[in-house]
Amino acid sequence: MQLVVARIGRAHGIKGEVTVEVRTDEPELRLGPGAVLATDPASVGPLTIETGRVHSGRLLLRFEGVRDRTGAEALRNTLLIAEVDPEELPEEEDEYYDHQLMDLDVVTTDGEEIGRITEISHLPSQDLFIVERPDGSEVMIPFVGDIVTEIDLEEQRAVIDPPPGLIDDRAEIASARDAEDQQQDQDQGQDQDQDQGPASKDEA
Repeated sequence: MQLVVARIGRAHGIKGEVTVEVRTDEPELRLGPGAVLATDPASVGPLTIETGRVHSGRLLLRFEGVRDRTGAEALRNTLLIAEVDPEELPEEEDEYYDHQLMDLDVVTTDGEEIGRITEISHLPSQDLFIVERPDGSEVMIPFVGDIVTEIDLEEQRAVIDPPPGLIDDRAEIASARDAEDQQQDQDQGQDQDQDQGPASKDEA
């Protein structure tokens, strides 16, 4: 099974290094020196990783045969693809590969259907499920134990217990706050800046 494990970003320095957007929970395994990766577009690869290091929180890679900034820039936006045994499982019990989570139905503990997972975003602080709702809109669900209470691969679903504001209609919340602010303006007899919407989801 072929899985996208990273996307190449901009060149770093003048010796052929590139930044990469990591799309795997196991970069030390999938993106280590000596790894040979297929690419999209296929004409760019395969690419063999020569060196890797972390700089300012970003993973930097250099590939065999790429020695200057021009060669590195030519790789920008290329997807790196690893060959993975579909039966292979992560070492930790509560970890999952991206391909196991893709297309899972997302429902709340009350049985409300939220949508399906279309992408997993790996951020430095946490992983996020990008969930497409039935109306075509998207919602981001932090993949943390307090919110994602169950992953049922047999039933192909993820059960969530979302905090208030995570999947609610933001427009309705904003309207309610705007109305409250306007009332406060009238009561206080002075102009005030309007709130920009609900609190950040990261704070939920």
